[in-house]
Amino acid sequence: MPDLPHLLAFIAVGWLLNLTPGPDVLYIVANSLRSGVRAGIVGGLGILAGCFVHIFAAAIGVGTLLATSAAAFTVLKYVGAAYLLYLGVRMVLSRARRPTDLEEAAAAAPAERGLKDIFLGGFWTNVLNPKVALFFLAFVPQFIAPDADDKGLYFVLLGILFNLKSIPVIVGWAAFAGWMARRSAVQKGMHWLDRAAGVLFIGFGLKLAFTDAPAVRVGH
Repeated sequence: MPDLPHLLAFIAVGWLLNLTPGPDVLYIVANSLRSGVRAGIVGGLGILAGCFVHIFAAAIGVGTLLATSAAAFTVLKYVGAAYLLYLGVRMVLSRARRPTDLEEAAAAAPAERGLKDIFLGGFWTNVLNPKVALFFLAFVPQFIAPDADDKGLYFVLLGILFNLKSIPVIVGWAAFAGWMARRSAVQKGMHWLDRAAGVLFIGFGLKLAFTDAPAVRVGH
């Protein structure tokens, strides 16, 4: 494992990356605004579950395949882009709700979309994005000593640490969005926020669709 200074640097850089707005953050915030803090946290946990898939896949070589095979990267890229576009279009075309108080909205939201669906949505948003696999392949090995005996084990341990330390960030984003949702101005404009989030998801999907597989250096 890295020494303490390198480990602290790994955690600090990871937190900065977690705080950077992107499709994962948008998914957490959008669900918190629409369905409450719990829904946002559940969506974030789904994203974490997807990250675990990438971590273990990279450890056994699937991530390397995505980094070296243009065909594999392209297939997963287009599937992921299509899923992001589907989420975006669905949000853009969602119907406006009638004004209601917070209690009625909180009670109606889980019935509209169950927590299981929110979890799976976050999971597939992450799993179907090959850029996440390439991120772990490029980022994590920088904190593994060149003379480490079992680089695969260290890769998995650092990946798990990366996921666990992102939980406070997920809770923070969800709580912030939940607090925003209680503001009357936000409630009145919720439909337009859904549409704006949908446009951003469409943008993320198009960006992913037109992304070429970057050259990734695996290991040292």
